[in-house]
Amino acid sequence: MAIFGWRQRRRPLDGGGTRRRLFFRPLYSRKFKRMILFAVAFLAIFPPLFFHFKLRRIRQIVSQKCDWLHHPPLVCAHGGDSTLAFPNTIDAYSYAISSRVDCIEVDVSRSSDGVLFALHNRDLQRIARNSSVQVGDLSMKQIKELDVSQIVKGSLGNRRIPTLEDALSLISNSVRQVILDAKVGPPMYEKGLAQDILSVIEKVQCNNCIVWAKSDSLARDIIRRAADITVGYIVMVDPSTGMRNNLLRMRGARVVGVYHPLIDEKLIRVVRGRNKGVYAWTVDDADPMKRMLHLGVDAVVTSNPAMFQGFMEDLRTKCLEEGFSIRT
Repeated sequence: MAIFGWRQRRRPLDGGGTRRRLFFRPLYSRKFKRMILFAVAFLAIFPPLFFHFKLRRIRQIVSQKCDWLHHPPLVCAHGGDSTLAFPNTIDAYSYAISSRVDCIEVDVSRSSDGVLFALHNRDLQRIARNSSVQVGDLSMKQIKELDVSQIVKGSLGNRRIPTLEDALSLISNSVRQVILDAKVGPPMYEKGLAQDILSVIEKVQCNNCIVWAKSDSLARDIIRRAADITVGYIVMVDPSTGMRNNLLRMRGARVVGVYHPLIDEKLIRVVRGRNKGVYAWTVDDADPMKRMLHLGVDAVVTSNPAMFQGFMEDLRTKCLEEGFSIRT
């Protein structure tokens, strides 16, 4: 037996007769410490990131909804304000002007003896109570004898149908733009119509007139005769085929009037890519009005301009309340 040998000390027995093990574990293991550090880092980083992206998304939504405020569309009264007066009458134009619309669309048709009137076949049929009569079937004298008050209740100051010259003399200097919607019909159809329209425009010096038509040949004729006049063409669903008209079919036209259900982001991108403005027609209900604003069209033609103006003002107030900033 070694003198300095260590003697193994026996651990005391526990109550059950077995030796107790004494463990001196650290208070926290490494794994647990790592979990704590990850949790602290997560709590420090995730909430700010979450609220940053949440706020960014909210701003994107507000921007999409309110971006039109940087370039508001022109408010174009279809035949004047036809909620307060019969369309394409001096009264309808006067109401539209007093409500400070940006532009007025005037329907243009030609009488049998070649006089241009602010009149649509549809409205003539209402006045004459004849579903088949066309403007081109009647002479200037016959059209001037028509009295709108026969179908419109209340007292009207101007109950007669104006010629195009009368209409332009009133409105051309009172709004930013005038859209002439040229109608082609019997008995002469397009023969000489382009020149007739241009003659009236020149006579009244309507420097802010736009001419568009569903007839491409008429629009091209006007482009050929007067390069300084803004010309547009119409995009709609072809009733004979059920298909949308060719979107880009006239190089010299600077405006495309599109039937509003056909308008989407792609259409606007394509048309604007060819340096043409997108004018939506005819937008008379709240949901399509809202959609046209969000899509950012250049102008909205509506038969209820006061409603559209009020709708725009309400949306403008909401956008500003939500923190949207209008660039100046």
